[in-house]
Amino acid sequence: MTTGNKRAATRQRHPRHERRGEARLPAALATLVAILLYLALPERLLVAPRFVLPALEALLLVPLIAVNPRRLTRQTRTSRLLSLALVGLIGVGNLTALGLLVHALVSTGVDDGRSLLTAALQVWATNVIVFGLAYWELDRGGPVVRTQAPRSELPLADFRFSQDENDDAVEEVADGASISSDWVPTLMDYLYVSVTNSTAFSPTDTMPLSTRAKALMSIESVAALLTSLLVIARAVSILH
Repeated sequence: MTTGNKRAATRQRHPRHERRGEARLPAALATLVAILLYLALPERLLVAPRFVLPALEALLLVPLIAVNPRRLTRQTRTSRLLSLALVGLIGVGNLTALGLLVHALVSTGVDDGRSLLTAALQVWATNVIVFGLAYWELDRGGPVVRTQAPRSELPLADFRFSQDENDDAVEEVADGASISSDWVPTLMDYLYVSVTNSTAFSPTDTMPLSTRAKALMSIESVAALLTSLLVIARAVSILH
């Protein structure tokens, strides 16, 4: 297919309810990585016995995969609550681990700087994953609604992506804009937002619109700042 034909096909807006839905695998893998990172934390940073939280998270993940094993095309009230509960559980566990890590570093003398540095990186990586999942679950009604509902019926957006305002750019950019191609963000887009927010401590090319999006990005930025400036700096100083 020539470039011109590809662009012409891109311009043809297909009804959103006819889409196949976003793939289940990326979100499942991201969740499993977050669970494994928690399992690898030192004992003193765990909220409960090592396998309690991961077992609960796995129990929440199993029915979600059963509802949508390959593509995210179906959603019930129960599955929606389970998906939000799963992200919330991972987030609370990781933020609590961060609090315990900071407390251990500032209140007691430590001599295992290498393990603390590793733990700080684990907490930071989990922070990126869990907030990326949170943005993905909340924006415009979640991954199922974003692809299955007509655009006119989508809830208000929590984030404004560059594709949402590129319709008046040069042709090769405008053809991929939301209004031209019916583009919608996927998990990778939200993970990118989470990475940039955790490294720049502020929005970059994607702007938060809703109060909850701003609150979540603020919490993520503060957590990332603590990890970067206090935890990692303290652990590195111990190594010297």
